[in-house]
Amino acid sequence: MIDFTGSLPTLIQVSYLVAAGLFIFGLKRLGSVATAKSGNLLAATGMLLAVVATLVDRSVISYGMIAASMATGAVIGAVVARTVKMTAMPQMVAIFNGLGGGASALVASAEFLRLSTGGPAASLDVRISIILGVLIGAVTLTGSIVAYLKLEERINTRPITYPLQNALNLVLFLAIVALSLYLIGVEPMLAVFLAVLAGSLLLGVLLVIPIGGADMPVVISLLNSYSGLAAAAAGFVLGNAVLIIAGALVGASGIILTRIMSKAMNRSLTNIIFGAFGTLQEGAAAGAGGQNDKVVREVTPEEAAMILGYARSVIVVPGYGLAVAQAQHVVRELADLLEKRGADVKYAIHPVAGRMPGHMNVLLAEADVPYDRLYDLDQINSEFERADVAIVVGANDVTNPAARNSPDSPLYGMPILNVDKARSVLFLKRSMNPGFAGIDNDLFYLEKTMMLFGDAKQSLTKLVHEVESV
Repeated sequence: MIDFTGSLPTLIQVSYLVAAGLFIFGLKRLGSVATAKSGNLLAATGMLLAVVATLVDRSVISYGMIAASMATGAVIGAVVARTVKMTAMPQMVAIFNGLGGGASALVASAEFLRLSTGGPAASLDVRISIILGVLIGAVTLTGSIVAYLKLEERINTRPITYPLQNALNLVLFLAIVALSLYLIGVEPMLAVFLAVLAGSLLLGVLLVIPIGGADMPVVISLLNSYSGLAAAAAGFVLGNAVLIIAGALVGASGIILTRIMSKAMNRSLTNIIFGAFGTLQEGAAAGAGGQNDKVVREVTPEEAAMILGYARSVIVVPGYGLAVAQAQHVVRELADLLEKRGADVKYAIHPVAGRMPGHMNVLLAEADVPYDRLYDLDQINSEFERADVAIVVGANDVTNPAARNSPDSPLYGMPILNVDKARSVLFLKRSMNPGFAGIDNDLFYLEKTMMLFGDAKQSLTKLVHEVESV
């Protein structure tokens, strides 16, 4: 067991305590868009303090190599943070999760090799921690890589399924558990350890492959939780208290966020992981194909501007299409213009809009949209009935009335934004293609809905010019 009150110098213990406090306060402030930036700085400061304290405390082979590695990582991180597009933010988060899990797996693997090749015999808790670090870290690494490839559309964003998929995954998991128990209780054989590592890497791929793009926000938050648990296991392996605390905080916050996201979709976590939601089924395909018998009301920017120019209450509903078009600054410009004309403009944020938790909040914050204009699902839904116009920019599944009105729809029961209750709806979209769930949106065909097709940024720019001339 770890002795938190052992021979560590008092200064090191105090540094770890302060770092843990900064992690907690930083995490608390990340819960609000208005305080997220300062929360991130607090947590980063805590991590810097923890790293410095660890380097002072531990026996280090080469400070020069560590310094060079840290400098290289810092440069790469700074360049990526400055250049990544908002559309690629979910991919970057997925990669961060994977790197965190991979680092924990490497630490656990290195410790296993050290202890199994002439090192001192490891205690039971350390052996268990090593195996958990490898298992969770490897699953996080390859699972995050698959999530990244799906988000980048390098592989099919739809669920990839095959017969007996869940049964085979269960057999693989049980085999990993059996081999792990052998390593823990019988003999730390290298061949068995490599089999556990390989099986865990494969399991990460197989667990994420059958999950569709519509469920990616939940997957990302779940993998984030996994990376924290892997870090906590690495902390037990190394006997490092602050790593245990940081990992536990990330793991707990990730699973809480996962639970919130699942609730927002009105689906259980097991259904999200094993349900293959988003598979093109015959019913869904028929529904999508049946749209030829429905009529949509297509409008020009000039016609839409006439409605917006005299609106007194407007609600903007952003979706992933806004991020794809990089149109957040133009939508802010349109909102400012409408406010100058006397309109009250609000932004409706659905918890699973976009491809990662908080995606729309981050997107609009980049455009300096005031925090007090952002409203979540519970706050804004009662406002739609009093809205003159709801402007939907690339949001599909989270606005589909079928989730409320059609028991046969796969979306049924999912809380949605009540866009269909606004007096008029202006829907900006590239085409009539369905969203991530592969389900046609009934909102398109309402008499009150105006469809403005094209790139969202170009359409919004035209709207700005036309509203100015109204």
